[in-house]
Amino acid sequence: MSARIMAAQRSDSTQDDFAARRARISAQAAQAAALARRMPLITMEARRVSAAVSAGLHGRGRAGPGENFWQYRPLIPGESAARIDWRRSARHDGQLFLREHEWDAARTIHLFIDRSESMDYASGQGPQKSESALIIGLALADLLVRAGERVRLMGITEPSASRAIIDRLAEALIVTPSDDAALPRSTPLSRDDRVVLIGDFITTIENVEQCLSTLSATGARGAMLRIMDPAEVSFPFTGDLELVGMETTLSRKIGNGAAFRNAALDALDAHQRALEASAQRYGFSFHTYLTDQTASAVLFSLMHALAQRDGGAMARTHG
Repeated sequence: MSARIMAAQRSDSTQDDFAARRARISAQAAQAAALARRMPLITMEARRVSAAVSAGLHGRGRAGPGENFWQYRPLIPGESAARIDWRRSARHDGQLFLREHEWDAARTIHLFIDRSESMDYASGQGPQKSESALIIGLALADLLVRAGERVRLMGITEPSASRAIIDRLAEALIVTPSDDAALPRSTPLSRDDRVVLIGDFITTIENVEQCLSTLSATGARGAMLRIMDPAEVSFPFTGDLELVGMETTLSRKIGNGAAFRNAALDALDAHQRALEASAQRYGFSFHTYLTDQTASAVLFSLMHALAQRDGGAMARTHG
């Protein structure tokens, strides 16, 4: 009797698991179909923004093993004498100079775009946060490739310097189901690699700290871009209000929205300051973007921040 009951329980459990898998697969298929319908307009906007920003970018001017001359600099004790430019040094009594070249070696930029459910929020003042994240992420990838870098979507694609990078990443996003992760899984990085995290960072500071600590363990650095809806930073809600989690079944009745506004904004400000402190601690620049803004300014900031980590301007474009 006992064995039959256990067998029945296992059968019920198996059926529940199967039903859950079917529901998950169905939801992922619907998500992919919705993204596929939106992607042509997203990629078109990403190209437009990238073209507008690229016109204002200039040479990278970073030291490295390229062919184009950049600058002379004094020899540092311990450096190889084979790198000395003797003709230049002869003009300066007792001072030895090296001839440096502009950086031409491509690095890998690891790009993460949050596709969890909280990113689907839109108050009507701008597009969904997920749409803004995709436009900025794809436009940034295009700008980086124009600057001579390689780009990959973390956990999805291999590094690529293809001039068709927008199309490649867009196709990969459509066919790869979102795992609702607000932060990237651990991934192998090299010291010269850079990481760009795009999302709303609606998660605990402890999770952010752990993620940044893992990413920066090898010496990799990068940038964090927080995307917010205007209503999230102004909290214009009034009347009887209930907050419902988009990624959980939790909800909370908070009564009058106007009375709750100050507490909500204080909590948002505290979380923002904690995110900025975490970013600074691990060598990441921090940026905030509201979905009703134009994307050009934040893309300039991201390109500048990624370049400044090398002490130069990573902004060479190729038309």
